[in-house]
Amino acid sequence: MRTARSVRVRQAAAAAVLVGALVAGCSSGSGAAGSDSAGGKVEISIDLFGSFGYKEAGLYAEYEKAHPGIVIKQTDTEDEQDYWKSLQTRLAGGAGLADVQAVEVGRIASVTQQQGDRFEDLRTYGAEALKGEFASATWAAATAPNGAVLGLGTDVGPEAMCYRTDLLKQAGLPTDRTELAAKWSTWDGYLELGRQYKAKAPGKSAWLDSVGSLYTVMVGQQKERYYDASGKLVYADSPAVRGAWDASVKAAGDGLSAKLDQWSPQWNQAFSAGSFATLPCPAWMLGYIKGQAGEAGKGKWDIAKLPGGAGNWGGSFLAVPRTAKHKKEAYELIRWLTAPAQQAKLFRKQGNFPSSTGAIAQVADATDPYFSGAPIGRLFGDAAKAAPVQVLGVHDKNVADQITNALSEVERKGTAPDEAWEHARKGVENAIG
Repeated sequence: MRTARSVRVRQAAAAAVLVGALVAGCSSGSGAAGSDSAGGKVEISIDLFGSFGYKEAGLYAEYEKAHPGIVIKQTDTEDEQDYWKSLQTRLAGGAGLADVQAVEVGRIASVTQQQGDRFEDLRTYGAEALKGEFASATWAAATAPNGAVLGLGTDVGPEAMCYRTDLLKQAGLPTDRTELAAKWSTWDGYLELGRQYKAKAPGKSAWLDSVGSLYTVMVGQQKERYYDASGKLVYADSPAVRGAWDASVKAAGDGLSAKLDQWSPQWNQAFSAGSFATLPCPAWMLGYIKGQAGEAGKGKWDIAKLPGGAGNWGGSFLAVPRTAKHKKEAYELIRWLTAPAQQAKLFRKQGNFPSSTGAIAQVADATDPYFSGAPIGRLFGDAAKAAPVQVLGVHDKNVADQITNALSEVERKGTAPDEAWEHARKGVENAIG
């Protein structure tokens, strides 16, 4: 979910992603390649991070029922960073890979630009015919310079702001989503409301979960962040990065954060404990909130338009490694999972926003009773249409992780912002070599 999801978060959805909901479990992400099960059925292995919601939404069961000769075996890793490290090790060794491997949007450029020889070109199985089903940016992101199609998009991460109506009410703040959207139309307005909330915060609750999530959602509103259009790494001088960093550092200094590292056990527990009032949330985060806050949280949450304009956080792809045992069957599965009907169903049940243009139209009228009847189809649909097409670089995720780690130092350890930024810079150098 993620994430995600993420997620991606999406999950991602988990983490990500994503979602559920963004966390379907903490099992190892080292899924072995699929093997034929007893009885002659083909076992397709699918290895994910966070939880993409397929199992929770009943999609595996539906596919198996329609294809009696197929059994789907899922493994997943909660944290996308752990998942990616494991995937890189297995790709380098050429063994231990599943028939289907998930790739987070922040990693897809690494696959298309550096690891294309390790994944199947899905055009071999007819994927070129699917091009019109996906948003152009999603399709382009998974296409290698030589034209090879190396993955199919599962979801995207249009952003909104999730909030606890009960906590805002206790602090004397508005709870109506339209009124809040007007008051926090800018990030300055959002942080000012945060200072008002802090003055009357119920219990030990904070305005937001972490300044890392604030940073991530803010840079998600920008076209260029870590790389420019030519492929040059520009994060150190990026106005988008600096603006989001400064706002996040200010929020930390004002004591607006619960100081929780996203995806940590403490963060997960905070959903049911009511430890924060607002949460920048891409669509895939909805299922994650439901999974962590549980039935007791139903009706206490709502969703409003994001401060500062539309943005995107997350999204993922499903790819087939060259070493997959059941390549054709794996492709047929991911083609079905990412088809408009399944993407629409997944959004309605789990919150993962479609990357399929047909599915986006199908969910335009969707609402969510868990989130006080919020018009999620319209909120996230409008955000998806208005979000910039982001420039993606080979090490997007590595850069983002180092910066959010540095922000965690600022809010949790009291590290001086300039010192933390230097740590981030050195971390990026080490991470990308």
